[in-house]
Amino acid sequence: MTTCLLDGLHFPECPRWHDGRLWFSDMHGHRVMAVDRHGRAEVVARLPTRPAGLGWTPAGRLLVVSMVDRRLLRLEGGRWEEVADLAGLASFHCNDLLVDGYGRAYVGTFGFDLDGSAPYAPGEVILVEPDGAARVVAPGLRFPNGMVLTPDGRTLVVAESMGPALRAFDVAPDGSLRGARLFAPLTDVVPDGICLDAEGAVWVASPVGNEVVRVAAGGAILGRVPVSTHAFACMLGGEDRRTMFVCTAASSNPEHCRTHATGRIETFPVDVPGAGLP
Repeated sequence: MTTCLLDGLHFPECPRWHDGRLWFSDMHGHRVMAVDRHGRAEVVARLPTRPAGLGWTPAGRLLVVSMVDRRLLRLEGGRWEEVADLAGLASFHCNDLLVDGYGRAYVGTFGFDLDGSAPYAPGEVILVEPDGAARVVAPGLRFPNGMVLTPDGRTLVVAESMGPALRAFDVAPDGSLRGARLFAPLTDVVPDGICLDAEGAVWVASPVGNEVVRVAAGGAILGRVPVSTHAFACMLGGEDRRTMFVCTAASSNPEHCRTHATGRIETFPVDVPGAGLP
């Protein structure tokens, strides 16, 4: 059973544990928020478009993906500054984000207009250097979504929501992705947001099953935890990284979310702490 930490959100996504709080994008509310373990929430910043993936530079500056206009932004003195315009590289809206220890940002894309019921088309992962230079490092992915980086920084795992699968890559010294391989095939689990634990298992938020699922390399299901409604993202946090935070909502439809604040942050304890990034 989960505990509700915070409710009344439009559509919480891309949770990150940072500096003693859970940070997340309230995507269809156009705001970045943070909440502490006692449920005290703060609106950190607002955006004119939908925010998605979050991360921090080595200097502690907040980075956010601006989905619809396909840009990577940095918060400077309370104002958003453009790090990179990704419109020329992204096949459709940008989505989740992972920032590595060097400040390099990996940005996933939808590939097609999901909300508009457009025909399927593959997406990609784009690498943005700290100076804003950007290039595609993983083309042809089946709706790349959440990402995790192992503690040694050598393996990046990407959730392919329309695989459904988890796909792994070797990270080259320059940040390029090589050696694409299947980390875990999935059947009844649709992976959205993901996080990694210290035993190398990946926790998967599965909106179709209304659950969070712990998956081993190779695809064995190690555990399932039901949540109140659709689970869209998850993050292991808390001071010992043994608290699972889950972003849930009754719908992901933008129009519905703008008028119905069904989003929640739900929590439950785990035995194995989180590891790696984000």
